[in-house]
Formats: sequence, structure tokens, C-alpha cells
Amino acid sequence: MQRYKVKVFKIQNAKRLVYALIAAFACLFVTFDFSLAATAEAKHYTELQFAPIPEIKLPKYERFVLQNGLVVYLMEDHELPLVSGTALIRTGSRLEPSAKIGLAEFTGAVMRTGGTQKHSPDQLNEMLEQRAAAVETSIGETSGSANFEALSEDLETVFGLFAEVLREPVFAQSKLDLAKTQAKGSIARRNDDPNEIANREFQKLIYGKDSPYARTIEYATVDRVTRGDLVQFYQQYFHPNNMILGIVGDFDAQKMRSLIQAKLGDWQRNPKITKPQLSEVSPANTGGVFMVNQPQLTQSSVLIGHLGGQFNNPDYAALDVLNGVLNGFGGRLFNEVRSRQGIAYSVYGQWSPRFDYPGMFIAGGQTRSDATVQFVKALQTEIKRTQTQRVTAKELAFAKESTLNSFVFNFQDPSQTLSRLMRYEYYGYPADFLFRYQKAVATTTAADVQRVAKQYLKPENLVTLVVGNQTAIQPPLTQLATQVTPIDVTIPDLQPQVKN
Repeated sequence: MQRYKVKVFKIQNAKRLVYALIAAFACLFVTFDFSLAATAEAKHYTELQFAPIPEIKLPKYERFVLQNGLVVYLMEDHELPLVSGTALIRTGSRLEPSAKIGLAEFTGAVMRTGGTQKHSPDQLNEMLEQRAAAVETSIGETSGSANFEALSEDLETVFGLFAEVLREPVFAQSKLDLAKTQAKGSIARRNDDPNEIANREFQKLIYGKDSPYARTIEYATVDRVTRGDLVQFYQQYFHPNNMILGIVGDFDAQKMRSLIQAKLGDWQRNPKITKPQLSEVSPANTGGVFMVNQPQLTQSSVLIGHLGGQFNNPDYAALDVLNGVLNGFGGRLFNEVRSRQGIAYSVYGQWSPRFDYPGMFIAGGQTRSDATVQFVKALQTEIKRTQTQRVTAKELAFAKESTLNSFVFNFQDPSQTLSRLMRYEYYGYPADFLFRYQKAVATTTAADVQRVAKQYLKPENLVTLVVGNQTAIQPPLTQLATQVTPIDVTIPDLQPQVKN
């Protein structure tokens, strides 16, 4: 009987092997057949036809305001048992004193890492880790943010911790000391990357080294920041009537309202809160060639540009189409500078606006040291060509299609959509701003592109910055201008630490 079982088992195995071989050969045949068909029907990327972009609609959401002034957005999404939230706070590093650069960043970091009045940093970390949850805070250039992520079943607990961090941070001195040590480490390494040097110094050339949009944190400014400064900065800006809270995920809106009211509803508003006056922005330079000499480099990082504008400019859509004409695999810069002349590892040019202060028009890339001058001249030529040579129908179609086809990525998930709604309210933009932009892109003409190129691009005012090996740059940069201004990026020595 045992032999019979073994024999049957072997026969079954043999049959399985035969069937597997037949299936494998069938797959090979089908794959080979499809490969031939695909090869026969392969098209050049310019011949590809795209389906019409489907109409995009905003998911259903609620917006309400608590009695203390806290603006709240709720957007239910039951696809996964997760909930996430973000609070936008009207603050930013541009509001910190120039003598204490780094203050806003330290405040944003230590209000989370320093624990709360009810939970020490270790207790807070442990409670969140046990629930695979997160609460994070930060302050950037133009805003502050506090975020949480949690499983639906842990929402009440995690939201309670989130509210604690917002309302009751203690700013532990040990965590501030750690943050300052880390900041000093970053200062010490800030000249390691030539692209980082280029971006940092170019902002100074456009906005001015003392501008809140270009100031650089230094050892001395780090040492001047005290725990008392963090507490004062927090108390100045963190009030319910100075923030917008958005929550998206797997929750019941009515229950979420009750939870928000319970945790944040009794937070007292600050009646004296006023919108901060932003400093005026004007170009620090309206031309010139500048050089950061880095003898160890074998290539140059190049940036050229000038002061730009804001998203609410009525010509923003046409300027964005102009970006599409310049950039990408089918763009003028790639085709001419990288493909035809072969003098760029990377190349780009774009009108880059900001929400409530002027951005920049900036072009650049990386090139061989001995091709630096040729690269700069090629960029200048292409910028001027957008003003003198109207884009072709093919260029216009390519730029508009690529811009409109990327539009759907603004709505990949509800949290992304909610974040955009909050940001528009934060900066005073209409909720349908992105849809207005979409329609404006669709109606942009070749004449519009040439008009905005003539109106907004200033070839005669281009600031040029090169980070590279001055000796290896041949011909020299004096072929671009009679005077080349050197920029010293030496890091100031560590100052004696101020006692807190």
C-alpha cells in the first residue's frame, strides 16, 4: 500500500512538471508574439496620443470656525483605517530677529522634541511608538506646521497628544542644546556641496544678504538663541485664531468635531494678533558676474536669473507654459544646450513664483569647467530667443500638454487636496485657484508666451553666479563681463557660547 502511494505521488509530480513546461513554453510564445507586435507598433514619443484629461472635482469637505477663531477643515476618507492632520500657523523664520537667525527653526523643532507639561519627551515618544503614530512640528520660511498621523482606533489618544504639543510645550533646555549642536554641525558642512553653495549665495545676490529670504544661520546667531527666546516666539504666534487645522481620513465628522472642541475649544484666542507686516522686496543686484572659487572641483555649477513674481499674477499660467517651452526632454534648453551642443550634465530654466513675496526667474545647471562660458552664453541666447522667436505650434502643444497632464498629480489623494485648500486660505487665495490656473493654461496661445517672455524676462539684468575651479575655467569669465566679483564663502569662526 505504501509503495502504491509513493508511485501515485511520483506520477502526480511528473504530470505537474509536464504542465509547468507546457505553461512556460506557452508564456514564452505569447511574450515573443507580443514583443514582435510591440516592436512593429512602437512610436516615437512625439507621436504618442494622450487621452483627454478627466474632469477633476474636489472631494467633499467641511469648513467651520470655532468660537476661539480656529479655522477647521474636515475631509472624510474611509479607504484605509488612518487619520492625519495638519495645523498651519501664521509665523515663519522671516519674522525672527536678524541677530538670532535659527530661532524659528529651533522653536519648531523643540516644541515637539522637548515634551509637554503632561508628558516628558521619552514618554511622548513611547506612547506614539506603541501606536505606530507620529506627531511632528516645524517652522519654515513663511509658515509653521504641526502634524499627526494615527490609526483610526488610536485617534482620540494621538489627537490628545497632538493638542498637548500645540498648547503645552515645555521647550526642554537639553533638547534645545541638542538642536543647536546639530545646527552647528550643518553650518560646518554647508560648503561640502557646490550646488548648495550656489543656491545659498544666489539668493543673497537676488534678495540681498540681509533679506529674510536669504539670511544665513551662523555660529554666532545660534549662540544668541536662548530657551526664553523660544518661549517668547511661541507665545507670540501660537494661538487658535492664528492657525488653520485640517484633518483627513477614516473618521466620523460629527465625532471629530466633538473631539476638536474638547481638546482645542477652550484654548483662549489672542485678541491682539495682527497680520505681520512683511518687508519690501527689491532686487539686490540688477546684473553682474560673480564667482565662488572652489579649486577642488572639476565642473561648474551655474545659476543665472533675476527677481521674479507671485502666483497671483494674472500671467502666471502663460509663464508656466513658458517654463514648459524651456524645460523637459522636448524643451529648448535640453534640445539646444544638452543635446545639440553637448555642454550640460543638467540644464533648466523657470519662472518660479511665491505666494506672498516675489520669487525668481532662474536658469542654470552643471557643465565642464572648460565649457562654463559657452554654457552661460547658451543660456542667455535661449532666454533671448523666447522673446524674439515665437514658439511653434508643436512647442506650444508639447508645453501645454505636459503642464495639463501633470495637473492630475495635484489631486493624487485627499490629504494632498486638503493641504492645498488650507494653503490657499493661509495666503489669501481663492479655493478654486488651481482650477482657474488650469483653464488659463488651456487657453494660452503662442502670442501669450512671447508676450510674457518680453514682459517678464530681463536678459539685460541677469545676475550670473558660477561655483567652480577658477583656474580650470578657460576661457575665463571675463569674457562675460569686464569685472567678475569674487564671493567669499569662508565660514566665520565659532564664537564663544553665550550662557543661557
